[in-house]
Amino acid sequence: MSASTLPIAADLTRAVSESCLEAGAIALDLFRLGEKTAARTWSKSGGSPVTEADIGVDTFLRVRLSALLPEAAWLSEETADDAQRLDRRLVWVVDPIDGTRAFMTGLPDWAVCVALLDAGEPVLGIVHAPACNATYSAVRGAGARRNGETIATSTLDGLGSARIAGPKPMLDALARVAPFQPVDKIPSLALRLTRIADGSIDAGLISPDARDWDLAAADLVLREAGGVLSGGAGEPVVYNRPTPVHGMLAASAGSLADPLLQALRTLREHKQPS
Repeated sequence: MSASTLPIAADLTRAVSESCLEAGAIALDLFRLGEKTAARTWSKSGGSPVTEADIGVDTFLRVRLSALLPEAAWLSEETADDAQRLDRRLVWVVDPIDGTRAFMTGLPDWAVCVALLDAGEPVLGIVHAPACNATYSAVRGAGARRNGETIATSTLDGLGSARIAGPKPMLDALARVAPFQPVDKIPSLALRLTRIADGSIDAGLISPDARDWDLAAADLVLREAGGVLSGGAGEPVVYNRPTPVHGMLAASAGSLADPLLQALRTLREHKQPS
């Protein structure tokens, strides 16, 4: 990352945070805790759900963020992809509502996610969870915060007492090779990462098919809090590729990264035919 981007990212943080708060209010107006959303809902071509809140937040953020940084390209879950982003140094990556199913059914674990990429690397990230009264923010090299207070991952260095969230099949498989404390799945991938960042849990697993917009903002929050997000074999996560789709991922406090990856390595070896 060029050092010249740091002032840009830092200077934009307040305005982007305010934009996310306003976007969250748009969604919150249609959210019903413990009940079905008041928003109109339908299914996209791939079968995944979308609501009028997703579209409204996406439209609002595109106007607001594009005005803040007109030279940045745009990548969002609810906007048709434009290949021009591949030739741009700066790219906004947006998930208007990460955890749409939770939003639709009245669960509070959903978030508005905004990241700014510089040459494929997140340099600014905001994850705003209005129904949880939590806003996570990070600027590259400047630490991570939750509601303005500095956060850090846990310092656990062994899996035995580690609290790990993820899809039940993945946790069940991991339990065959290592002891740990399973945690109920957190519907929003971004919140799964930010709760590792603030020490609420220690690690998380993410099944294949996550997208850039699910991850980029929360990845930066996690990194700046001392955590690690990688592929299941430890490979780095790369953003703004032609197809912004990822394989299986593992996230953890930095001190747990090696033990978790070793357990995943053992699991893969057990699956291989003899």
